[in-house]
Amino acid sequence: MTAAAGPKPDAARLVADLRRDAARLGFATLGVTRPDAIPEAPARLARAVADGHHAGMEWLAETAGRRADPRVLWPEVRSIVMLGFDYGPAEDPLAVLAEPEAGGISVYARHRDYHEVIKGRLKELSDRLRARARAMGLKAEARVFVDTAPVMEKPLAAAAGLGWQGKHTNLVSRRHGSWLFLGAIFTTLDLPPDAPEADHCGSCRRCLDACPTDAFPAPYRLDARRCISYLTIEHAGPIPRAFRAAMGNRIYGCDDCLAVCPWNKYAQVGREAKLAARADLRRPSLVMLAGLDDRAFRAFFAGSPIKRIGRDRFVRNVAVALGNAGAGGGASHSVRAAALRLLDDASPLVRGAAVWAVGRLMDRATVEALAEARAGAESDPEVRAEWEELFG
Repeated sequence: MTAAAGPKPDAARLVADLRRDAARLGFATLGVTRPDAIPEAPARLARAVADGHHAGMEWLAETAGRRADPRVLWPEVRSIVMLGFDYGPAEDPLAVLAEPEAGGISVYARHRDYHEVIKGRLKELSDRLRARARAMGLKAEARVFVDTAPVMEKPLAAAAGLGWQGKHTNLVSRRHGSWLFLGAIFTTLDLPPDAPEADHCGSCRRCLDACPTDAFPAPYRLDARRCISYLTIEHAGPIPRAFRAAMGNRIYGCDDCLAVCPWNKYAQVGREAKLAARADLRRPSLVMLAGLDDRAFRAFFAGSPIKRIGRDRFVRNVAVALGNAGAGGGASHSVRAAALRLLDDASPLVRGAAVWAVGRLMDRATVEALAEARAGAESDPEVRAEWEELFG
């Protein structure tokens, strides 16, 4: 089948069979769109990059051309099948924020790495699509993508009718709320497209108002430089001081804008056993996490997306959370002791965050004594600056 032929009855049958196969494989929703269905997306991406809203994610700027048009990524693509996979939490994802000595981990990272699970299902689905096409005498190729390639999944999912991009820039579905993993199948088949979904946010701005760091300069625009998800995951250096207190106990990602969306009343609890939240990641002890060395970190987070950011960046986040766990004198002895131990960590990134935490947890006399004992021997300029900032 060529692009000029246009969709035929056989193509409609293929999509109907594909929907049934997708449901059997656990996908909650499926839609089809064209590679030219998001003409406004390149300008939006270019504006975000020009404004610096991509923060340190230079790969967004470097791959902008391929993101802007799926045909640049793969010239042969004729149709794009977008799929959504439910991962709704079984409990209030923000409840852990009221437990200052526990770590808040984004819902998507409380279980096995979803990329592995969903990519396998997508490959199986694309294999079935190609096999059925061949049985109809149609030549078909397909490629699958899950978040790691330069594909603009959210605009494509909206164009395919899975939902719309809400004011928080994430996909929202009237049937599944905000909790959908997205995957894509690019194919050379000419499949009948679905109608795009309309925007149903209306005057609601709960997601914007819920953001702890005011990361939305306007509805439908996100400044990653202020986003806790970016700061705790993608950002490699020290957490900017302006956002540390607002982080609270969020140590990997942030779900606030997703969790408050009123459309979540229709969200489905994730049913995939491989993506069930690990009990030890629902509200893990900050003190325990602060004690992880590299080997223990890799063992504890084996199979988890958290493992990808590395031990030092993760414990940096934990140190900031320790500083927020008892600011104003309410910290437990174990929290203070954990922060003190991190002052001697091998990683300057961790030591710097620990200095800030100790400054929040200890009285001034104790902090001055610690500074006198440690700051002079500190070789890293950024850690020395943290000590100096305590008395600036």
